[in-house]
Amino acid sequence: MKHRIPQDVSVIGAGPNGLAAAIRLAQAGLAVRVVEAASEIGGGLRSDRDSLKGYVIDHCASVFPLAAASPFFTELPLEQHGLRWLNPAVPLAHPFDDGPAAILHKSLDDTASTLGPDGPAWRALFDPTVRDLPSLLPSILGPPRPGPDPVAAIRFAGLGFLPATTLAGRFTTRAARGLFAGLAAHAFLRLDRPLSGAIGLLLGALAHEAGWPLAAGGAFRLAEALGGVLADLGGRVETDITVTSLHQLGRPGLTLLDIDPMQSSTICEGELPQRFRRTWERFPFGPGSFKVDFVLDGPVPWLDPECANAGTLHLGGSFEEIAFAEAEVLAGRCPERPFLIAGQPTVADPGRAPAGKHLFWAYCHVPRGASFDMTGRIEAQIARFAPGFRDRIEHRIVTSPSAFEVFNPAFPGGSIGGLLPSIRTTLGSANPARSPYSTPNPGIYLCSSATPPGGGVHGMAGYHAADSALRRFRVR
Repeated sequence: MKHRIPQDVSVIGAGPNGLAAAIRLAQAGLAVRVVEAASEIGGGLRSDRDSLKGYVIDHCASVFPLAAASPFFTELPLEQHGLRWLNPAVPLAHPFDDGPAAILHKSLDDTASTLGPDGPAWRALFDPTVRDLPSLLPSILGPPRPGPDPVAAIRFAGLGFLPATTLAGRFTTRAARGLFAGLAAHAFLRLDRPLSGAIGLLLGALAHEAGWPLAAGGAFRLAEALGGVLADLGGRVETDITVTSLHQLGRPGLTLLDIDPMQSSTICEGELPQRFRRTWERFPFGPGSFKVDFVLDGPVPWLDPECANAGTLHLGGSFEEIAFAEAEVLAGRCPERPFLIAGQPTVADPGRAPAGKHLFWAYCHVPRGASFDMTGRIEAQIARFAPGFRDRIEHRIVTSPSAFEVFNPAFPGGSIGGLLPSIRTTLGSANPARSPYSTPNPGIYLCSSATPPGGGVHGMAGYHAADSALRRFRVR
């Protein structure tokens, strides 16, 4: 059955997925309007340039392995709109209390050579994924469907569905096991759960293939570049508009929602069956996050000086310590020794701070909505690997789970990762419709991190939702 292509389209939410959806629809010749509640676009891609004069501090996302490799973003002329990727000399360092840190180099061979007896096992685990990555990404960063290389997809899935504990069993040294644990712990999952291995494999392969870059000048530069591409295509963005009902938009022919499912349910009252909306209200959010940004009067005094060259660091010690900390979070407790994902943006982009000053940030996972102040525990964990760290601190900016939600309502309870990964949600998302983006109303689509491929800055949920809508309106 043929459907008339809508003449006007509204996208609610100007995060990376909303902007990607708007760009894809504008490329198809539709008139696109993006409505954003905040005063600027970007969602998690925003940077504070006002609180501390001379500093650029990323609110949320800061390192962009997925964005730099995104099959959609890499096709866009983002560089023409000011985006420039900066790769630190070392993508990732994983320090220990004693002895040298484990270093993940961009070169797979260089990484393997530093891991001693575990070097061959590291190469054997990551080499197929690194080699297959160009053909794998369209399959990984989208709804479950055969990709351009089904054999590569099956090979990755066979490993990725395994728990991180199983994959780490290939290693015997503290360095290799700890390095893989940190990669896998980005999943917001217990490390003995299925799919935790997939996150470790993907992030490690991205580091070896493209690095873990920063956006020169701050995360907001990526949002600005996406906005510039959209403007060139004739799309328009309106900020400071909070949508509480679709009727506010004048009933456009097509609406895409880059907001969390609970907000979507409220906005779509009367437009979608109540039974369908209840599935959004039961959306399985992941844990929350607690972040501290630090202004330092000098570089971090790491025990291992090699860590000074890393853009990102994983602070948690051994595989067993990291696994225990993440299990505590999923059990509803704030860990005494949290696993920290940390960054040194001024290592690769010194212009974000005045001469002689440095920026450092660290965040940990906590139960969603947790009110406990993790600042002391975060600083203690940093000082464990960098004695004297506290003496370098000039200023702190603390972002609790509730502050994350105030900053972006799409992060309820501080859940910056959106959908809690599981086999069910990976194969079908929280949306029970035939397409994980569509709804019973042919004019309403969900394109947020509640849909495949889930959290992360890649824009692929928005791209696939828009593509799904275009296919539906042309041929049902």
